[in-house]
Amino acid sequence: MRFAPLAGALALLLVSAAAGARAETAKQLFGAVATPSRAATPKPIGFYARGCLAGADALPVSGPHWQVMRLSRNRHYGTARLVAFIERLSAEVPKVSRWPGLLIGDMSQPRGGPMASGHASHQIGLDVDIWLTPMPPRLLSAEERETMAAANLVAPGGKSVDALWNRDDVAVLRAAARDPAVARIFVNPAIKKALCEQAGADRAWLRKIRPWWNHRTHFHVRLTCPRGDAACRGQAPPPPGDGCGKELAWWFEPHPAPKKPAKPPRPVMLSDLPRACAAVLRQ
Repeated sequence: MRFAPLAGALALLLVSAAAGARAETAKQLFGAVATPSRAATPKPIGFYARGCLAGADALPVSGPHWQVMRLSRNRHYGTARLVAFIERLSAEVPKVSRWPGLLIGDMSQPRGGPMASGHASHQIGLDVDIWLTPMPPRLLSAEERETMAAANLVAPGGKSVDALWNRDDVAVLRAAARDPAVARIFVNPAIKKALCEQAGADRAWLRKIRPWWNHRTHFHVRLTCPRGDAACRGQAPPPPGDGCGKELAWWFEPHPAPKKPAKPPRPVMLSDLPRACAAVLRQ
């Protein structure tokens, strides 16, 4: 997706003014830019939680089998690899489940980078949150996309899924995990537990499903870096096995409350990101 020179010039002026103030954090700088960069070679730069995105593509806000939620956040951007994955998975979902399609939450900002709220990752255009609420068989209004609540599939106490959970949820997560572009899928521990119990004999895909804090209303898909792209830093593959043993049991054991830090952590500055991210802001 490309933009008129005027839009790029306005973005450059905005970023230049912001960069002049040394106190501006990386999340303020990247959050202030409303359009993707005009990079000749679109690519993710850095790590999922410490990087940026050159030449992003915007996922259309409505497609044959998907709708983007919370449009006011302007976080429906990603690499071409991520957009293609969403299109591919959304087309597969009605074939394997009763879901008409997907409701898409946050992807990345127009130029990636840290966000003002909600995520430590989603910075390089390879992460997407997908609601655990099926897309309705109609076009949602702009107001509905801002105000509609996502269903919580975890029962009170956090040890199991609730009555809303069903076989369609298993089928959707299985389809996502089987996609070869997927590195990991983060879900609530109770959801991972339900998948372990209901997966059946075919369990290889469970390796990619990783328990993580929260994630009661959506699952977080993370793609691998494009092959041969030296600017993108991926994660080591998940440990061998289905992840349904001791590592899952840990999440249901009592743990002491984490200690509050003596002082807030230092905010991430532009200088903390890969050097190429400064150029992404200028493009």
